[in-house]
Amino acid sequence: MLKGNCSMGRAPGVVMAGRPSHHGRMAKGRFQVFLLRHADAGDPEAWSGSDEKRPLSPKGERQADRLAKFLAGMRFHPDAIVSSPKLRARQTAEAVAGAIGCAVELDDRLAGGFGVETIGDWLEEHPAANRVVFSGHDPDFSDVVAELCNSTLIPMAKCALARLDLDDRRATSGTLRWLIPPDALKPEG
Repeated sequence: MLKGNCSMGRAPGVVMAGRPSHHGRMAKGRFQVFLLRHADAGDPEAWSGSDEKRPLSPKGERQADRLAKFLAGMRFHPDAIVSSPKLRARQTAEAVAGAIGCAVELDDRLAGGFGVETIGDWLEEHPAANRVVFSGHDPDFSDVVAELCNSTLIPMAKCALARLDLDDRRATSGTLRWLIPPDALKPEG
């Protein structure tokens, strides 16, 4: 069983490895990878502590809460949520996980140097997971989205969430299905 598993025991229509949901049909051997860049954590130059312990700012807490409520409202349920152990990424992942009833698995590989190979490694280590949220940092996440989409630049704003569809665990290209910037979830007015 996955440590941090989200889908087991959920209501009908919620994705369990390879099963259809209202989010789209999963073809056999198809993977949905969600990259969640951590929410705002203020100015890193103004932070006097360890970078690993830099928390979300009040703005970042609001961003993470808005995204969490949005995902809960659409009944989003991945197979797993995996986060960098750095506090700001973990807090962002925990806000989402708390809203949708998941646990968060920490993985040091998301703390820096995350790449397409890391996605493949993680998916091979967790064969039951077909829909995975990775919570981490830039420039890694923007670089991964651009690489998988064969583009030179696809920027990931703080607290942006991108969905990429991959045909196999070791895919070197994918399809960007959507990218939700945090401003899209701001209340009007």
